[in-house]
Amino acid sequence: MVTANHFWSQIFGVAFSNKRWLHFFMLFVPVTGLWMSALGVVGLALNLVFVLGWRLRISLMKTLYSLRRFYPVETLFNGTLALAGRDQETTGFAWWAGNARLINLSVLGFGGIYHSLLGPETLEESFPFFGYVWKDRNKMTTILGIHLILLGIGAFLLVLKALYFGGVYDTWAPGGGDVRKITNLTLSPSVIFGYLLKSPFGGEGWIVSVDDLEDIIGGHVWLGSICIFGGIWHILTKPFAWAPALSGFGFIACCFVWFNNTAYPSEFYGPTGPEASQAQAFTFLVRDQRLGANVGSAQGPTGLGKYLMRSPTGEVIFGGETMHIQPWQERRSAEYMTHAPLGSLNSVGGVATEINAVNYVSPRSWLATSHFVLGFFLFVGHLWHAGRARAAAAGFEKGIDRDLEPVLFMTPLN
Repeated sequence: MVTANHFWSQIFGVAFSNKRWLHFFMLFVPVTGLWMSALGVVGLALNLVFVLGWRLRISLMKTLYSLRRFYPVETLFNGTLALAGRDQETTGFAWWAGNARLINLSVLGFGGIYHSLLGPETLEESFPFFGYVWKDRNKMTTILGIHLILLGIGAFLLVLKALYFGGVYDTWAPGGGDVRKITNLTLSPSVIFGYLLKSPFGGEGWIVSVDDLEDIIGGHVWLGSICIFGGIWHILTKPFAWAPALSGFGFIACCFVWFNNTAYPSEFYGPTGPEASQAQAFTFLVRDQRLGANVGSAQGPTGLGKYLMRSPTGEVIFGGETMHIQPWQERRSAEYMTHAPLGSLNSVGGVATEINAVNYVSPRSWLATSHFVLGFFLFVGHLWHAGRARAAAAGFEKGIDRDLEPVLFMTPLN
């Protein structure tokens, strides 16, 4: 297996047999980018550079650090190379990804220096299209349109990747999941938009219920087209008097990440809550079956099947078929059982705040929680800006006149 030391020695011409040198360079690169960005604090450009720079810096350090400690036997969601495919033995792609982020970070850093020290004071003078006046609310739709077009292009890049450039990972592929090309896109509007007509409650699951890649990639064709045409439309038009609740997207994404294991495969993000629960039942079913238990007829303390039972319509539930259990299924269920998204308590799914909980938080938990928190911030920010807008329309944006405030006439506490 090609190691990180081998990659770095190719770059610098030095065989880093001493790990301290490797760690020095891995720390030096992002810190240098941080200082380049810090030099741009003077101007407004740094707001953009700092936010984007930090995102690139985090992804850069995550990639290079993961590359350094990559261990192919370990599960991906347990903290090794999070970008690797199943049974990944080589790490060349991660080296390219990390250094691409390094180049982007350098461009952002120098861009911050240029716009803060050498660039024009205001972009309206030399680049009126990119200029921005805070009181010009019509500019908001231009910014929105540009972002929508970029999102549409990104959606089509995923479609091209799935169709022609290597395919995408399918967690439902035979043998425990594999990368495959999508050959039969679902483009029927009745199927794609039918997800929007499903109930968000119970078993239907609204758009979160999608469980095959053909629908997901086909949906990206529709969404990419809508985003691009919508972006052009927003650039050419003025904003309406109402504003959409952007925070809703954050909460929807939170539910999608938490429950859907097709778009967010459990091999990469860790199991969902139901998966971890079923994995626990499956693991002990296998153990007790080998000890001689009749798993088909054994009863639990409530009189229901301890391992297996039938639903009212006849399906075998809570364990499934037990005749041909594969070794990889046993290994995966043991991993999922001990890596529940709510934490791991005494080696089985539990709540992370329990006193005996194992210190593990899955990537699925991180991603879902971050979307929920950001969605909540967007919601609160919408209320704040809406309140200011209403105050400005009423004529007291700078605050209510408090000349007659009772507290002003009270005796000081001291």
